[in-house]
Formats: sequence, structure tokens, C-alpha cells
Amino acid sequence: MMGGNDTSVRDMILLGLFPELENISILIYTIFLSYIIALFGNIILILLIWVDSRLHIPMYLLVSQLSVMDLILISTTVPKMVSNFWVESKNISQVGCGIQMLLYITIAGSECILLTLMSYDRYVAVCNPLRYSVIMNSRVCVQMAAFSWVVGFLNSLVHTVYIMHLPRCGSREIDHFFCDFLAIVKLSCEDTSMYEMFFFVSGIVFILIPFALILTSYSLIFMTVFHMKSEKGKSKALATCSSHLTVVSLYLGSGFFVLIVAPIMYSGEKSQIVSLSYVLTPMLNPMIYSLRNKEVLRALKKVLSVSIGSQIRDRRY
Repeated sequence: MMGGNDTSVRDMILLGLFPELENISILIYTIFLSYIIALFGNIILILLIWVDSRLHIPMYLLVSQLSVMDLILISTTVPKMVSNFWVESKNISQVGCGIQMLLYITIAGSECILLTLMSYDRYVAVCNPLRYSVIMNSRVCVQMAAFSWVVGFLNSLVHTVYIMHLPRCGSREIDHFFCDFLAIVKLSCEDTSMYEMFFFVSGIVFILIPFALILTSYSLIFMTVFHMKSEKGKSKALATCSSHLTVVSLYLGSGFFVLIVAPIMYSGEKSQIVSLSYVLTPMLNPMIYSLRNKEVLRALKKVLSVSIGSQIRDRRY
């Protein structure tokens, strides 16, 4: 009995999404629908890149890694939030909380690095097209993806281990719908000023530096495009970059608030609003990369035509 009580004491309590908001069920079901759309959209995009040999180039292989990261990111937070709402349970174990935080911070950091490396891929494709196949070979592409995952994980491990070992002043209530690291830091009765400084440096490394590198890459790209004589070449170069720029704007904009602005003017409500953008962005990414990309649309049409053709043949026989 004492062991059972001890376990319950160690559990954390998630207050949920906007606990004071009336008719929250409408928002919960909307988020769950967005999750389902994001799930199917990213899985379809990954399968298209896998089955179509014309998409077996670094640009799309990196896009597939982005989709995998998006799937893990939304699956880390949304299912738990929805299940807690449905069963009216707010508890989460410390181990579950730690795993959720570890995965969330890993993907958040890894996506920042991956988006930066994707901008370098676009720079090479537009500014050094003749050397593209040499510079961006399959080995380099795998190394880029691995680098993103490893650095994101190591950074997350440091944050998670420190935060989960912080002493808490009695309260177990997390003012969030998942184990947000800043919300848990606010529960600590220990001076966290040194950690907040480390957190700020981490924000510079994972947000400001990638933003500066992406800005540099696209400055060079636009200068190259501006000097192109062929209008067709200009439009093609800009088309290949527009999808990535759109995703960068959505993701780094939210990341800038989470890692730099939030610690200064933190509130549970503001943090939850920004966190919801990480649910919407994974839903929009497949649409952005498919609707704005002729190669992906061509691959989708090919798969659909083969599927419809096989169904017609089956009905005939």
C-alpha cells in the first residue's frame, strides 16, 4: 500500500490544454483531426519518396527525415493530451514525463539543424548545379541526417537529466498539456538562474545560428537567381526554394519564441499557444512540399494511376 502511495506521489499532474476555457472539447477534437491529417500526410509523403526512384535525391531524402521528425514530434504530445481528455485523467509518471520531454526537445533541436542543412542543399543546387551530385552525394546526405539526430538527442539529454532531477516545492501540477521543460522548471524551489543562462545559449545555438546560416544561404541563392538570364531557370530555382522557406518561417518563428522570448515573459497560456503551432506545422509540411512541388505531385499521380489501373483490371477479371 505504501508503495502504491509512493508511486502516486511521484506522478506528475498535467493540467491540460487551457483548463479554464469553456467548450474545450471543440478545440481538442480540432487538434486531434489535425493530428490525423498530419499523420497520414507525412506517411504518404515518406512512402512517395521511398517508392519513386526520381525522388531518391538528397533534397527529398532530407524532406523524408523532416517528415519522420514531425511524426515523432506530434505523436509525443497529442495522443497523451487527447487520451487524458477522454478518460478524464491528468496523471503522468515521472518516467513518462522524462521520455516525453526527451523526445520533444530532441526533435525540436534536430529539426532546426535539419532545416539549416536543407538550406545548404538548396544553395548547392542553385549556385553550384554542376557540382551538386559530387558535393551532395548519398553519403553526405546520410551524414547530414545522422548529425541532426545525434546533436538534437545529446542536447535534449542534458536538458532532460537536469530538469528531471530538480527538487520541486511540493507542487506536482504542470501548467501545460504535456511535460514542457519550462513549465517543470517553474515548479522548482532551487535557483535556476544558471540553467536559464544555459537555456539562452542553447537558444542561440539552435535558433539564431541556424537562422543566420539559412539567411546567408538564401541571400547567395537570390543573388545567383537575380543574375540568371533564363526566366525559366529563375522560376525553377525559386520554386525549389519556396517550400523550404515557408517551412523555415513557420518553424523557426515558433522556436524563437519558445527558446528565447518564453523564459523572459513565460506564462502557461502563451507557451501552450506556441506549442500548438508544432501541431499545425507537421500538418502543413506535406501540403507545402506536395502542392508546391511538381516532382512530388507527379509521383502522387503516378501512384494513384497505378492503383486505379490495378483496381479496374481486378474488376474485369
